[in-house]
Amino acid sequence: MTTFRNLSQPTGRIIHMDDQSYQFFGGTAYLGLLDNKDYIELFKEGIDRYGLNNGTSRTNNVQLGIYAEAEKFMASRFGFEDAVLLSSGYLAAQVAVKSLVENRSVFYAPGAHPSLWRAEDPKVGLSFSAWKTEVIDKINNSSESDFVIISNAIDNLTPELFDFSDFQHIEGNKNVLLILDDSHGIGVLNKNSLSTDLRVLRSIGNIEIVVLASLAKGLGTDAGVVMGNAATLEKIREHPIYMGASPSSPAALYALVHGNRIYESAFDKLHQNIDIAKALFSKLEGYHNIPNFPVFTSHDPNLYRYLVQHRVLISSFPYPLPTSPLLNRIVISALHEESDISQLAEVLMSQHRLKL
Repeated sequence: MTTFRNLSQPTGRIIHMDDQSYQFFGGTAYLGLLDNKDYIELFKEGIDRYGLNNGTSRTNNVQLGIYAEAEKFMASRFGFEDAVLLSSGYLAAQVAVKSLVENRSVFYAPGAHPSLWRAEDPKVGLSFSAWKTEVIDKINNSSESDFVIISNAIDNLTPELFDFSDFQHIEGNKNVLLILDDSHGIGVLNKNSLSTDLRVLRSIGNIEIVVLASLAKGLGTDAGVVMGNAATLEKIREHPIYMGASPSSPAALYALVHGNRIYESAFDKLHQNIDIAKALFSKLEGYHNIPNFPVFTSHDPNLYRYLVQHRVLISSFPYPLPTSPLLNRIVISALHEESDISQLAEVLMSQHRLKL
């Protein structure tokens, strides 16, 4: 079978390989900014203004103003007091965990991304709901007073959107820092907002929230962000990871700051496409989806091969273990046209009829 592991083109709407064209419904570029001509022009404008990169750390005595501007922009955009930018989501997760968990008992949620691990896989075998109940009980009955809870905000593979509102039942004499990774949901499920609703918890005095994310997914920017209270983020700015690492490309951050009109147009197109896909897929069985998220999953072991034969390419890999059955991930993006989604639905329906 054709391999797609050595491409020399953007992973946009169409992928060309061996004189064939394949419709691409995979990856994580939900808003399609990686192949959005207007966004690319904005990035080029940033290169003209700032150059290709900035090889000095954020503690250097010579600084580009776009970094502080972008941090202020991200904090305001997503409703936090402060934000810190790093060159990747992985670094953002590592610096948040390494600088904030000291002298606190730590609880990891099921499926927490490896970038959030302090060392080894925490191996939480419970469902999210059962784990949440257990954590609340353990904290409330503990003789300790300071805790950290670390979790993804959304499971993009299953998919599942996690609800953290039950943590309001943690007793008021317990101090809790909730660290959430919203890499796959930020700005994707809700316009200019996080994927999960944290309003209840943000009104509780003993629960502090820090949100981090890779911006390379929906927001199309090679950078990572940590957002939270100013005093907490100052601890991150004092950590060696932040002090020693080269920052993200200034041109990328220029596009991030000045590209909100492009983002909002892409967001609207994405959600139109999600609605089209849900309507067209409604008669199919074995596909899982959650509201406002552009991913449809299936464990059908034959799906990938069938789709490739019909010039459709999706993400397909064993999950959650290397020995697990294939998880097929059909991703709708803002780059797709209604005709693309209709054609995909016809191919899926043709396979469905073959099973009957």
